[in-house]
Parts: sequence; structure tokens; C-alpha cells
Amino acid sequence: MMKKIFSFLASYMVLTIMLSAVMALVWPASFRWLSPKSINPMLCIVMFGMGLTLRRSDFRTVFRHPREVFIGTLAQFIIMPLLAWLISYALNLPLELSTGLILLGCCPGGTASNLISYLAGGNVALSVSMTCLSTFLAPVVTPLLVLLLAGQQVNVDVMGMMFSIMEVVIFPLVLASIIRYYVPRLADFFTPYLPGTSALVLFFIVGIVVSLNGDSILHSGFIIILAVVLHNLLGLLLGYTIGWITGMKHSHRATICIEVGMQNSALATSLAATHFAFYPLAALPGALFTVCHNISGPIAAKLLKRMNKGK
Repeated sequence: MMKKIFSFLASYMVLTIMLSAVMALVWPASFRWLSPKSINPMLCIVMFGMGLTLRRSDFRTVFRHPREVFIGTLAQFIIMPLLAWLISYALNLPLELSTGLILLGCCPGGTASNLISYLAGGNVALSVSMTCLSTFLAPVVTPLLVLLLAGQQVNVDVMGMMFSIMEVVIFPLVLASIIRYYVPRLADFFTPYLPGTSALVLFFIVGIVVSLNGDSILHSGFIIILAVVLHNLLGLLLGYTIGWITGMKHSHRATICIEVGMQNSALATSLAATHFAFYPLAALPGALFTVCHNISGPIAAKLLKRMNKGK
């Protein structure tokens, strides 16, 4: 019964997250019992779950396809931060929202990208390798990029952000990887529950952020939704374009497309709540991106698979 429940949550992740956003707008009290501080432990659960799925073979792909991994990871940390900065400037976003969007753009690839890459007919091993590499680089790269792109407007605690990423991302990931290596049966036992657990955690994270910013969303919802949608769709498009320009085969292009376009929005939300608490709306782009890329991702996967069949 438990497996069926968690399988249902995973299968209907998009609807679950959309339901969370609607509930938080219509009935904010349904999430007000949760503190924004609870976002960090929730993210730890997601990253721990990701770590339980990692195998040694996933890391070998970095050495088997170094060119693709390097290009994809470089694109991840160039395209998405610059897009966030350009969109913020073009739409003249308020400081709180532009800070949140830039923070989102500077985060590593999202954990759901591996499943979407599989659905797109991409190279799953490459996808996992890119997600892992960008995640392990994040403690250094993400704070420095945020400082570069937003440091003139807001105070960026680079060292504090580094330690936060280590605490909520790297440590759970490493601990879970150790369990996977030394106690594989225990990891295998929990694996069927992981996608559903991630869906449930994202349900609460989105609900917390939206419930706290409901009035602001209703007041300036269109502009931030437009910014987040543009960020996501242009990331997908440019990710595929980079793969095409560099002469990669379709499965690798599809993978880079998904990896670049799908961000770790939960991490962006967590960092915003922790380090930009004086700007409550800074967490909003991450929460909205969670909804957006879980809708655009499966659609992009279908298009990419059709493109491959048409050749």
C-alpha cells in the first residue's frame, strides 16, 4: 500500500505541485504551520534520496564522456545565470524578484532532470554525471556567480552560502552514497519510495513559499511567472543549441537540453529563505520554477523523442 501511495505521488508530481500552489493561494493557513526554516531539512531529504540512487558507474561516465560532461556543465553555469540576469534587466524586475531569479539561475541542475532525460531518449548516465558534477561544484560556483551578478545590488554572504550548500546538499549526498556503497540492500529498499518522497517534499516547499507571498503573487504574478517561464524555456532551447553547435549526437543534445533547462529550484528556494530572508519574495522564483519545469520537462521530453524518431 505504501509503495502504491508513493508511486501515485511520483506519477502525478506535476498535479501535486500545482495543487500545493493553489491550496497555498486559496487557503494559506494550510501551510502556515510550517516554518520557512523547515525548507532546509526538507531539501536534505531530497538530496539524501538522490545520493541513494548513485552508483560507481555513474561517476565513471565523467571519464568516458569528458567532453560532453564539461561542455554541459559549463553551459549550465553560464547560460542559466546570464539568462536570469538578462531577463531581470529586460523585464525591470523588482530587486527581491531579480535576486531570487539570479540565485535560481546560479544553482546546479535539478534532480528530476535524470528521469526527464530518460523520457527524452537522452543519455541517462551523462545526465546523472552532469547533475552530480554541477552539484559538487555548487558550493563554490553558485555563491561566486551570485556575487558577480547580484553583488552590486544586495549583500551576498559568499562563505555562508557555501556552508549552506555543503550542509543541505553535499553532506546528505555523500552520506547516502556511502550507504549505497556499503549497505546496498538498505538503499535498494528505500529506492522505490524516493520519487514519491521528492514529490511530497516539493509539495510542502512550494506551499510554504506561496502561502507566505500570496498577496504579492496576486499583485505582480504575471511578471514573475513570465520571467520564470522565459528562463526555463530559453534554458531548454539554448541547452539543445549548444549540443548542436558542438556536434553532439541527438541523445547527448537532448540530455544537455534537459540538464541546462532544469534547475535545482528547491536549493534556490532554500538559499533564498536562509540568506535573503530580508527579501521574502526572493524565494518565489524558485518555488514557481518548481511548478514550471515539472510541466515543461515532460513536454520537452516528448518533443525530443519525436525529433529523434523523425531522423
